[in-house]
Amino acid sequence: MTRTLQPHSQAAPKKPRRRWQPARILMGLLLLLFVIFLAFPLLWLISTAFKPLAETFTAGLIPKQPTWANFSEAINDLGVLESAANTFKVSLISALLTLAIATPASYVLARRPSPVNRGVLIWILVTQTFPVILIIVPLFLILARFGLVNTHLGLIVVYVVWSLPFVLWMLQGYVSGIPNELEEAAAVDGATQVQTITRILLPLLIPALVATGLYAFVNAWNEFFFALVLLKSPELTTIQVNLSKLRGIEGLARWGPLAAGSLLATLPTLVLFGFMQRRLVSGLLSGGVKA
Repeated sequence: MTRTLQPHSQAAPKKPRRRWQPARILMGLLLLLFVIFLAFPLLWLISTAFKPLAETFTAGLIPKQPTWANFSEAINDLGVLESAANTFKVSLISALLTLAIATPASYVLARRPSPVNRGVLIWILVTQTFPVILIIVPLFLILARFGLVNTHLGLIVVYVVWSLPFVLWMLQGYVSGIPNELEEAAAVDGATQVQTITRILLPLLIPALVATGLYAFVNAWNEFFFALVLLKSPELTTIQVNLSKLRGIEGLARWGPLAAGSLLATLPTLVLFGFMQRRLVSGLLSGGVKA
């Protein structure tokens, strides 16, 4: 009579308990304080946007009598939505044009090393040290000669030139991190250079394009100085310039409508970062590392 041998059941090893060391607790507290420090301005902005004038400077973040009057004043009297539409149009077009110029240029800089290309990269870094105040007068005169002052087209050109160095630098670093063997394999299979770029490189560049495109968009969305100097017509102003009207000559500000308008100006960038967070982080990390 045969006897079936039953394997002895072995108990699963117990996971070692985590010991909350003082260093770990301290690090957690520091991170919590840092998050509170970063989130407090946004919380204060939301609180002030819903507070009536009598509660603006009272203690506490929760309004006792919440009101929508500040949003109504910012939208109806100041025209925040119209200026936000202008800002969105200028920011989106300038971001797309920046990517359209920087993508093929970054490929040339990364795949065709030469003294000229190295000089271009050095010049890109040098241009980032120029203060804006030094170029605003000649920039205004150049745009005035071509009839681009007080136009969205002129502002778009300025934003493209302003964002292009950083976007180009990031994209060429990302292209350098893509192995050349992929292009060589595609060439062996009979693919042309255009097919290699469009079918192999561009899909791999999507995280970097998202990251740099968001940078160019947010850069243009938050910009104030160029828009203040170049745009004069009220119907063309951007939201940042429009919000500056809520601060009086004597330094007195209408805090409620200003907070409501600022909150409306902040929402588009928060939504974009929320949807593109993963691709943004991966693109920034990949673009900053050169293989």
